[in-house]
Amino acid sequence: MVQSVKFENSGRENLLKKIMQDTFAGYAVILLFCMYLTVFLASFISPYSKEYSNRNKSYCPPSKIYIINEKGRLSKPYTYNYRRYFDKENFNAKYIEDRSKKYFVKYFSKGQDGKRHFYDVEKGGELYLLGTDINGRDNFSRLLYGGQISLTIGFLALLISFPLGLLYGGISGYIGGKTDFIMMRIAEAIMSIPGFYLLIILASVLPANMTSVQRFMLIVVILALIGWAGFSRVVRGMVLSIKKKEFVIASEAIGSSELRTIIHHILPQTMSYVIVAITLSVPSYILSESGLSFLGLGIQQPEASWGNMLKEAQEFINIVSRPWLLTPGFLIFAAVLSFNVIGDTIRDILDPNSIEKNK
Repeated sequence: MVQSVKFENSGRENLLKKIMQDTFAGYAVILLFCMYLTVFLASFISPYSKEYSNRNKSYCPPSKIYIINEKGRLSKPYTYNYRRYFDKENFNAKYIEDRSKKYFVKYFSKGQDGKRHFYDVEKGGELYLLGTDINGRDNFSRLLYGGQISLTIGFLALLISFPLGLLYGGISGYIGGKTDFIMMRIAEAIMSIPGFYLLIILASVLPANMTSVQRFMLIVVILALIGWAGFSRVVRGMVLSIKKKEFVIASEAIGSSELRTIIHHILPQTMSYVIVAITLSVPSYILSESGLSFLGLGIQQPEASWGNMLKEAQEFINIVSRPWLLTPGFLIFAAVLSFNVIGDTIRDILDPNSIEKNK
């Protein structure tokens, strides 16, 4: 038992080091770090603001950046604007580069919105790294702003669901008896509610005049309140075995209250499972928000999230001729996969049965 506790404490202290030693988990940590850093600095990295829109450049393809001039020599990065014309044969709008004027890329300068950006283009120029959407909005900028919602909604929901699940499961397992029976039946009743369909129903009846921020916070609360029950059942099972250990009996013997014993002595022993559960739960919240926004029941336009941005790619013509609209889907896939890889690695590290494997 002493060796197990010693290993567990050592595993917690060197957790990040052990994660980085795993090749795939290390890459996943780096990828997630880059994602969160870029969305945190969205207003600085993105060349355009949230409100930017150019209706004359609807579905404009990604801008091409050149570093070789006409003479074949290295040059400062530059681009050309696109000129829109109507293709009478295919009855659709197309774009060609207007090579009459170059627009050089600038770095760490004030953009056309008056704010300082990591990169921008000379006045009169247009730079769309990932093209534009149907409203002529820069997809790259919207990906960064949309990531602020899609990547943070999971952690905000966890701030509600995990403390609630921990305390609920801890009290149920520690007290036992009829209290435990009633509390677990309530948890099972909540678990039996089909979460995604409940979200669809609730989101569809929300008032139309709600702001995107209000809708966002309500979705967070709904996701959290239907996600804690399953977590509390697992915690309750762990508490049933932990409460019989010597340090818990010693705490009771010196007169500690039940709540103090649960919070200070029992629940900290479940932290290994909690860490794994957090990393594996965040992807489900990201997918839930993306699914709701994709269906038009989550974050509403003109606010951006990866889910409602991906909605434009559901048309076959857009998938074939405008593949840059699929970028939000790849980012959702990369974020979810990274969290799952990290969660599986942490589970292997903190699993007592994996001591020999992790030596």
